[in-house]
Amino acid sequence: MITSKQNQLIKKIRSLGNKKFRDIEGLYVVEGIKMVNEAVKLGQKIEYIVCTESARLMLSVENNEIITVTDEIFDYLSTEVTPQGALAVICKPNVKLSSPTDSCLLLDGVSDPANVGAIIRTAVASGYKDLYLVNCADAYSPKAVRTSMSGIYGVNVYTLTHDDVFKVINLPLVVADMGGENVFELSINEKFCLVIGNEAHGVSEIVRKRAQKVISIPMEKGMESLNASVSAGILMYALKNKF
Repeated sequence: MITSKQNQLIKKIRSLGNKKFRDIEGLYVVEGIKMVNEAVKLGQKIEYIVCTESARLMLSVENNEIITVTDEIFDYLSTEVTPQGALAVICKPNVKLSSPTDSCLLLDGVSDPANVGAIIRTAVASGYKDLYLVNCADAYSPKAVRTSMSGIYGVNVYTLTHDDVFKVINLPLVVADMGGENVFELSINEKFCLVIGNEAHGVSEIVRKRAQKVISIPMEKGMESLNASVSAGILMYALKNKF
């Protein structure tokens, strides 16, 4: 059992809270009994599983694959308000930037990691497998991973630049914007790339200028907008049903 914060493994795991070290190591952390068990079940490439003695029996892994730590050390590693006592350090998928094979999503400046995670969760649930991020919060940050609720295991996440967008995404861009066409009155008969913009400023001008369609969600008077992840969820399902 590890009891010291000075342990090299503990220092390494702790450093993964920082994007710089996630990128250097090619690793990220998931927390919680359910997310660790699902990582094992879904065959994620796991470097380490760390838990407390009390959480050990709830994990669906062989005991010799688990590193145990004291409650104090786990609290030191955890980013949760109420830690469950289990985490896994997982290898980030080594995905080569490539064009989508089906309808996909482009997040253009989504800055809140909770929104990124929630969008990932809904994307997987509604059948979108390719997710492209430009100037967004890191999809592998603890908050995004936690909000994705294991969705991070089921989507291809690509980080790219605006220049890359127009080279890689070979589908019509369907941009979400308050001034767009009512999505429920829209007719679409081809694969598409749904674009969700920054929470405060919307889709960047460089992307908006290339949009084949601009769409919106009708709302009652007095409501100006919806949360980015809520809007994305409504649009993902609405567009899938029209294709």
